[in-house]
Amino acid sequence: QVQLVESGGGLVQPGGSLRLSCAASSISASSIFAMGWYRQAPGKQRELVAAITSGATTTYADSVKGRFTISRDNAKVTMYLQMNTLKPEDTAVYYCNLRNVYNLNYWGQGTQVTVSS
Repeated sequence: QVQLVESGGGLVQPGGSLRLSCAASSISASSIFAMGWYRQAPGKQRELVAAITSGATTTYADSVKGRFTISRDNAKVTMYLQMNTLKPEDTAVYYCNLRNVYNLNYWGQGTQVTVSS
C-alpha cells in the first residue's frame, strides 16, 4: 500500500519561509504519473496549490505563483514545496497527493502551516 508522509509544517511569521516534504513509500518513481500539494483552510474547500508530473511539468495556483516552488527527487521518491514570502492567507492544512499511472490517488495525513505574527 502506498503511503505518503508529510513533514515540514509549523508556525512562521508573515514573510517567512517553510519547506514541506512528502516521502512516498511502496511505489517507484516510474509508477508515478503526478504528485501535488493541496491545502484546506478552515471553512474552505481543499484547493490545489502546486503539482508536478513525471515529466517535470509544474502547475501553480495563481495565489502562490512566484512565491512557492514544487520539486521532486525521483531517487528518494520525495516531493518538496518551498514556500517563500508566506502570508496569513497561506494558513491551512497542506496535503500531499500522488496519482499513479493507473489513475489511483493517494493522500497524506496533512501538515499544518500557520502564518501569524
